[in-house]
Amino acid sequence: MDLDGSGGATLTLLNPSGGVLGGDVLATSVTLGRDSRVCLTTPAATRVYRSLGAPAVVTFEAAVGEGAALEYVPDHLIPSPGARLRQRTTVTLAAGATLLLVDAWAVGRVARGEAWQFHELDTALTVRDARGLLLAERAVLDETRGWDGLGGTEGCSYVGTFVAAAPSAEGWEEIAGELSRTVAALDTGARVGVTPLARGGLLARLLCPSAPALEASVRALWTASRRRLLGLPPLALRKL
Repeated sequence: MDLDGSGGATLTLLNPSGGVLGGDVLATSVTLGRDSRVCLTTPAATRVYRSLGAPAVVTFEAAVGEGAALEYVPDHLIPSPGARLRQRTTVTLAAGATLLLVDAWAVGRVARGEAWQFHELDTALTVRDARGLLLAERAVLDETRGWDGLGGTEGCSYVGTFVAAAPSAEGWEEIAGELSRTVAALDTGARVGVTPLARGGLLARLLCPSAPALEASVRALWTASRRRLLGLPPLALRKL
């Protein structure tokens, strides 16, 4: 669906089971052709349910062709008490390709007082191009310690990562500064740090006190990056 009339496709990824269960193996593989543009999102937050045995395994792999642009903006994960999840996200960029990506999660079903009761949250993100790695990271969290203090989420209930990568683009210090100022102006109580990667992109970390604060912060980062890197206005996603 072309939501903004610019010729890009917007697709909603739907899990028909309504959540992720222990033992599930969900794999998504995406290939973008030359000069294509696709935005992938989800209809709502993804619930990860309790597992008494094997973890759920979720993988997302994307190959972004020459001159193409991928916007991957799923809603956040919500792990239930006892949930076990292993998530792997891998993106490969061809020459002139652009990536805008969001990876976010809640510390649990916060409104029900179930923070930090999941058993395992193991997430990894890798972005590379023909020259090699642009970004590689992994976080492994479990119930054996409290993660909400200093060095963890510092009392915030929602955690996010935003990545903008375009190895052919320049001026990442300036772009990072622009994004920092944009999200700081929201005054949502979110703590956001934006820094350029060693080459070809930037990384933003978000600690947010609420889901609306997370949504507003992500929207601000995405909108500013979309305008700067793709020359496009904000995209209004249609949610179910």
